[in-house]
Amino acid sequence: MIRFDILSIFPEMFESPFNSSLIKKAWDRQIIDIRVHDIRHYATDKHRMTDDYPYGGGGGMVMKVEPVARALDDIVYPGGNCQVILMTPQGEPFNQSIAEDLTRFDHLVVICGHYEGIDERIREHLVDRELSIGDYVLTGGELPAMILVDAVARLVPSVLGNDESARNDTFTMGRLEHPQYTRPQEYRGWTVPDILLSGDHKKIDQWRRRKSLERTLKRRPDLLETPPLSEEDRDLLEGIRKSETSK
Repeated sequence: MIRFDILSIFPEMFESPFNSSLIKKAWDRQIIDIRVHDIRHYATDKHRMTDDYPYGGGGGMVMKVEPVARALDDIVYPGGNCQVILMTPQGEPFNQSIAEDLTRFDHLVVICGHYEGIDERIREHLVDRELSIGDYVLTGGELPAMILVDAVARLVPSVLGNDESARNDTFTMGRLEHPQYTRPQEYRGWTVPDILLSGDHKKIDQWRRRKSLERTLKRRPDLLETPPLSEEDRDLLEGIRKSETSK
């Protein structure tokens, strides 16, 4: 089981996303544990302030170090298999490989940044890893935290109900997933490829591998440069490229 602890000044934002769909079912079955903490509860002044003006001047407010440090002191147990993550536009780009790596930990603590930024001492002394979901800026780290929890939780055994689904995901395979079809067999003249109805699983698997490579080459050719391809995949890819150049 993986435990997720989320530090936020807007904990109510997590109520709906984590109380529906497969995440809710996995939580109810105690496959995962999600706890959301209001950082304001760890502020000691009478106004429960979690931000202040930046030293040196400038616009905006900066998230204070003390409430975050107190929250981590309360949540993180010494010697535990834990990773503390800050969601920030300055972090390394979050991807499927990182999601898979995070499943090594029993305990993930996710800090949702806000305001103009955070006190640099949080980054320097309290965080193990900084992650970003893209090259853009949001109003806070809550939505990125939801994405991280969802991406990691679905990799925990039994969360999806069918563990093979996660193994065959786009990016997990190192390429984009092949096309998928379901009933009806024909709709508005749009038909399911005959090969998928043949019952020949070897040919179906070959078709899916080829379509996966075709789609990756067309949409995300950069993915084909990273993982080592099997000899069969290299042959398929060469055939696809020759077919494309002959058109």
